[in-house]
Amino acid sequence: MKTIEDFNFENKKALIRVDFNVPLDGEFNVTDTSRIEAATPTILKVLEDGGSAVLMSHLGRPKGQVNPDMSLSHICEKVSEIVGVQVKFVDECVGDKVEQAVAELQSGEVLLLENLRFHAEEEKGDEAFAELLSKNGDVYVNDAFGTAHRAHASTTIVAKFFPDNKCFGYLLAKEIKAIEKVMQTGEKPVTAILGGAKVSSKITIIENILDKVDNLIIGGGMTYTFIKAQGGQVGDSICEDDKMELALDILKQAEAKGVKIHIPVDVLAADDFDNNANTQFVDVNKIPDGWQGLDAGPQSLENFKKVISESRTILWNGPVGVFEMENFAKGTIAIGNYIDEATQNGAFSLVGGGDSVAAVKQFGFQDKVSYVSTGGGAMLESLEGRTLPGIAAILG
Repeated sequence: MKTIEDFNFENKKALIRVDFNVPLDGEFNVTDTSRIEAATPTILKVLEDGGSAVLMSHLGRPKGQVNPDMSLSHICEKVSEIVGVQVKFVDECVGDKVEQAVAELQSGEVLLLENLRFHAEEEKGDEAFAELLSKNGDVYVNDAFGTAHRAHASTTIVAKFFPDNKCFGYLLAKEIKAIEKVMQTGEKPVTAILGGAKVSSKITIIENILDKVDNLIIGGGMTYTFIKAQGGQVGDSICEDDKMELALDILKQAEAKGVKIHIPVDVLAADDFDNNANTQFVDVNKIPDGWQGLDAGPQSLENFKKVISESRTILWNGPVGVFEMENFAKGTIAIGNYIDEATQNGAFSLVGGGDSVAAVKQFGFQDKVSYVSTGGGAMLESLEGRTLPGIAAILG
């Protein structure tokens, strides 16, 4: 696996695919800089070698149209501030104007190109567009894990124009290693904690990881499909009736493979989907009509704590309650605390997937786990066992 460490960028221009798809407020201020911070070590390595960096990214979903609200010019100052170098900007990503700006770039300088998705060819994976992009650098560096599952021009196709001069940036290399650690090389026992609302969105992950884990903790809304499938009463809890057979099949597969499945035994139920609803702790099998389970109960959390504390490798994907509401966030916070303790005791912990990453940030756990993945969809596809096109393009 070729990484940025395998190259010396002295007098070279690195064309770096970053993921600067960052949230902006109404005045175009960046409200979460973590993706820019994550790409900074890769940019600095190029500059410290005596090279220059040409950055390309998308922002939002302009659908192939120029949309001034989604211009990367809005983030240029913030990137400059974080990288520590005044970043230049060009309001195109291909063409004469860009080639001139790249030609004028001196060692130690950084140039940010305009939003790739202002061109429909980017998402189509257009080869001619990828070839034009390739003229903007001597070495292609992919450091955008968040888009590695897309076969777009800048994430996958462009790599073929750099047969011997392509590599992973630090961030993407770290993501690959973190997933490998969970899926292949992790110390046992390996525990996966899967939460979130629906079994249907996690089926392929569950089926793929059953061969790799020793324990599978199921939480969140998925719980109730499993409970109802086994004859329990789930009241008004979220439940995918059409996935109950599948839930039973997963339990059967797990038993055959020697994987222990841990499902909540009690839950915090509410009489309305509202932070101020009336609540009670109930047996997960006996949720009364008119009530819905919105968080894991105390006995469930005790059970989960024991499993997590004995684990050496931990994957967390999905909250175990409706953490967006304060009164139903306690279970998810408790899981974060258990993983923190296990990590301090030497376990490797990986958090990935949109909601669990949001929870980890909200409750201040990002520095208390081994690794927080930056790529939602890409992370999930990796866990499903798929080879991501952006990764295959560098390895190929």
